[in-house]
Amino acid sequence: MSGAGSGERTLELLIGPQHPASGHMRLVAEVDGDVVVRLRPDIGYVHRTVEKIAETKTYLQTIPLIERPPLADTANHNLGYVMAVERLLGVEAPPRAQWLRTLLAEMNRIHSHLYGLGIHGIMLGSSTAFMWAFGDREIMIEMAKRLTGARITYSYMIPGGVRRDLPPGFAEEMEKALRYLERRLPDYDRIFFSNPVTRARLEGVGVLTREDAIRLGVVGPNLRASGVAYDVRRARPYAAYPELDFQVVTRSEGDSMARMLVRVGEIRESIRMIRQILARMPDGPILAERYAKMIPPKWRDYVRETGRIKFPAILASLRPPKGAEAVSRVEAARGEAVFYLVSDGGPRPYRMRMVTPSLRNVVLFSHLTRGCRVADIPAIYGSLDYFPPEADR
Repeated sequence: MSGAGSGERTLELLIGPQHPASGHMRLVAEVDGDVVVRLRPDIGYVHRTVEKIAETKTYLQTIPLIERPPLADTANHNLGYVMAVERLLGVEAPPRAQWLRTLLAEMNRIHSHLYGLGIHGIMLGSSTAFMWAFGDREIMIEMAKRLTGARITYSYMIPGGVRRDLPPGFAEEMEKALRYLERRLPDYDRIFFSNPVTRARLEGVGVLTREDAIRLGVVGPNLRASGVAYDVRRARPYAAYPELDFQVVTRSEGDSMARMLVRVGEIRESIRMIRQILARMPDGPILAERYAKMIPPKWRDYVRETGRIKFPAILASLRPPKGAEAVSRVEAARGEAVFYLVSDGGPRPYRMRMVTPSLRNVVLFSHLTRGCRVADIPAIYGSLDYFPPEADR
């Protein structure tokens, strides 16, 4: 507690930064007793300068940079960036690659939502919810490792396609994983979602009205929990989403409980989509013909036998036309992510801009905490699934 606030009755309360690994962010609250008069998020503690560094890297080298800020949702951001690069180049990934991209994106959505639910659980004091969610997210992490060769930061999507095809037996292993998660969700409901303590902490707390959600430009589950059925996968379909049957999960309450339950509903929808993808995925190449024909002949048998791409040299020095601009939008796990690229004709982006869902949603800290109790701050924070590195970039 530090000094006095703006009024005689208020005090300034400093919360954070206190993450043991890197620091996250600080909340500066002005309180009257235990009532929050106003709260300001002090962000920027984990700024990675991704946009500026991208100007010094090739288009291919920028892919790993893009994946660092979102951590649990690397695939969706990887996809958004690569789509923008492809629009600069005028190239399109073949159908099978589009379905493989969508597969990993939905696997990552499950992983990210479980990560967020676990963090929310520990913020409410439920170590069981935290340990369960972090344990169960390992299922999707291991399946992603089978597909991509990496656990978290995959760099799987590349301009014109993907790095690897499905490994043998993947569909059967994935079905076991999905059945396990379906069996687990009722357990979460009994221990956490329907727990009277959880409901008392979340229901009616941090209510975001439909009108305010639209006015503030909120995105993702936080928007849909206030009754707005906006989802980029449905509004501006990309990859394989036009071919998939899925529901946009919404709720009308707009409170912290609704935001949590929308994410639970989206886990179920992602399970449905993954099954559809594996059942209906088309055959064919995983890299655009423009680049596939540039693979040296000595590597073509390797590619055919292993399903792994050996990069043609052109991918290391892509040069989109001078003055070309491109914008892409994807529905990442935490909401809409936007990427903007400008080319000066060289091998590196002249300008790269990424607008992340956490950056769009940071306004909710001030908006939802006004008039709440100090003890409600972590309940609201956890319900937003806000990830500071993703906002700071």
